[in-house]
Amino acid sequence: MLSLIGVFVALIFVVAAIRGRKGSIDFGLALIIGALIVGIFALDHISVSEIPKAFIEASIYSFQSHRIVTNTAELALLMTLIFVLARAMQETGAIAQLIHSLRTIFSKGGTLGIVPAVYGMMPVIGGALLSAPMIDEEGSKYLLNREEKNFINMWFRHIWLSVYPISSAMILICSRKFSDIDIFQLIRVNIPAFIAYIVIGIFFLKRMVRKAPAQPISTGRDYKGLRHLLPPIVPVLLYGLIHGTGISQTQAFTIGAVLSIFLVYLMADTAGGEYLKILSKMLNFKITTIIFGIMIFREMFEVSGANIAIIEIANRMHVPAAVMLIAVPMLISVMTGYNLGSITLSYFLVKPLFPKIGIDPAATTSLIFMSAQFGYLISPVHMCNILSSEYLRTDMVKTYRFLLPATGIWFLVHLLYIFYSAP
Repeated sequence: MLSLIGVFVALIFVVAAIRGRKGSIDFGLALIIGALIVGIFALDHISVSEIPKAFIEASIYSFQSHRIVTNTAELALLMTLIFVLARAMQETGAIAQLIHSLRTIFSKGGTLGIVPAVYGMMPVIGGALLSAPMIDEEGSKYLLNREEKNFINMWFRHIWLSVYPISSAMILICSRKFSDIDIFQLIRVNIPAFIAYIVIGIFFLKRMVRKAPAQPISTGRDYKGLRHLLPPIVPVLLYGLIHGTGISQTQAFTIGAVLSIFLVYLMADTAGGEYLKILSKMLNFKITTIIFGIMIFREMFEVSGANIAIIEIANRMHVPAAVMLIAVPMLISVMTGYNLGSITLSYFLVKPLFPKIGIDPAATTSLIFMSAQFGYLISPVHMCNILSSEYLRTDMVKTYRFLLPATGIWFLVHLLYIFYSAP
C-alpha cells in the first residue's frame, strides 16, 4: 500500500513542479525525481539497490538479458528530430509558403480550418500560437467573435490527434515498453473518431461563418507551396515501405525524420551553412530528458509493486475496469494539460486492469490514448488554449461553450465505437 501512496505523492509532485509559475522544473527532471519518490516509498519491500538498478534498466542496460539496450535512446532521438523538423519548416518559411498556397485554393471559410490544421502537423507545445495571427485576420473577414476564433484555432489545430503517426504521444504509447502494438493498428481503431472530429469541426465552422458577407474569389491558384506537405509525410511513407523488414517502428520513423529534415533544406532558399545554424539552434535536449524521465518513471512504478496494489484496490472497491481506464488518463490530462505526460503517468496505473476490460490490445490502447486526448483538449492549463486565448484577447473559459459540447460528442462517438463496434 505504501508503494501506491508513493505513486500518488509522485504524481502530485510532478504536476505541481511543471505547473509552478516561477522556477518550474522541466517535465523530464520532474519525472526522474518522481521516480525516486516512488522508490523511497517502496523501501519497505524492496532494497535500496533496486532504485538505481531500475534507473539503469530503463535507460541503457537490461539486467535480465545482460546486454545494452537502446530503445530509450532511440525514442529520445526520434522525438528530438521531430521537434527539429517542425521548427526547421517554420524557420525556413516552408509553413508560410504552404499557408499562402492553401489560401488561394480554399474559399467559403475553408482556410479557417486548413491553416491551424497545417500547423497541427508541427508537434510543438503551444503551436496554436503560430496560427492564431492568421485566424485572427481571416476570422475578422467572416465576422467571427474572439471566442469563435479561439475555438476554430484550437479545434482544427488538434485535428490530427487521433491518427498522426509521428506525434510523440502516439509513438510513445505504441512503443515496446508500453503497448508494443503497430502504430497503424491504433490508427485504424481511431479512424471513426478522426472522421467524427472533422464532421463536428465543419459543422461548427459552417454555423460560425454563415453570417459573413460574400468573400472575393481568388483569381489564381498557387499550388507551389503544397510541396511543403511532403516533409511531414515522408516518415509515414517510409515506415509503410520498410515495415516488416526487421527495422523497428522507432528506427523507421527516425530515418524518415532525417530524410525530411534534408528535404526541407532542398526545398528552402537557404544556404547550407545557414541551414546548419538553424538546425543547431533548434536542438532541444529537454525532449531527451523527458523521454528518459518517462522510461525511468515507468520502470520504477513496476519495481515498486504499485501495479499490484492498484488491481487489489480496484477489486475491493468493485470499480469497473472501463471506468478506471477512461477516468485516470482523462483526469491527469486535465490537471497537467499535457497528453504525453498523461499517458506516461496513467498507462501503468491502469495496465493491471487490462485483462478485465474484455477488448483487444489495440482497442484498450485506444481507450487510454483517446481519454488522455479528451482531457488534454478541455484542460484549462493546455498550453495551446492559454496562448491562443492570450493572443486573441479572450477569456479561454468562454471558449468552453463551443469546446465542451464538441469534445463531448466526439469522445462519446469514440466510446460507442470502442465498446460496440471495435474488433
